[in-house]
Amino acid sequence: MAYWLFKSEPSTWSWDQQVAKGEIGEEWDGVRNYQARNFMREMAVGDRGFFYHSQTEKAVVGIVEVIAEAHPDSTTDDKRWDCVDIKAVRPFETPVTLDRIKADPRLGEMVLVKNSRLSVQPVTEAEWRAVCALGDTDPD
Repeated sequence: MAYWLFKSEPSTWSWDQQVAKGEIGEEWDGVRNYQARNFMREMAVGDRGFFYHSQTEKAVVGIVEVIAEAHPDSTTDDKRWDCVDIKAVRPFETPVTLDRIKADPRLGEMVLVKNSRLSVQPVTEAEWRAVCALGDTDPD
C-alpha cells in the first residue's frame, strides 16, 4: 500500500462533502498539474491518503482510500488529464495543522513541507504514521 495527500480548499470541496459521498466516493477531478496527475497515475485501489484542507485551515482532517485507479477526468475533454476516485474512511480525532507538521523534526522532508502548493503528493509510511500519531488517529 502507498500513502498520499489530497489537498482541497474547503470552500470548493470539504471533508464533510467527501464524507457525504459515502461508499461511492468521488472523483478527485480538476487537477491540472502534470506532477500531481502523474502521482494519481501511480495510485492503486486500496492506497490511503490524507484529506487536507488548504487555505485558511491548513490541516489534515481525515483519511481517504483510493477506490478507482486513474481514469479520464470527467470535467474535461482534454485527454491529458486523469483522476482517481476516493472515499472517506475516517476523520482525524485531532486535525493536524501545517504548523504542527513543520514543527515536527520527523516531518522535515515531507513534500507538504517542501512543496506545499502541490495538490496531490506522496507520503512515506513513516510520515503517515507520524501524522496519524499527531492527530490521535489510528494509521491502519
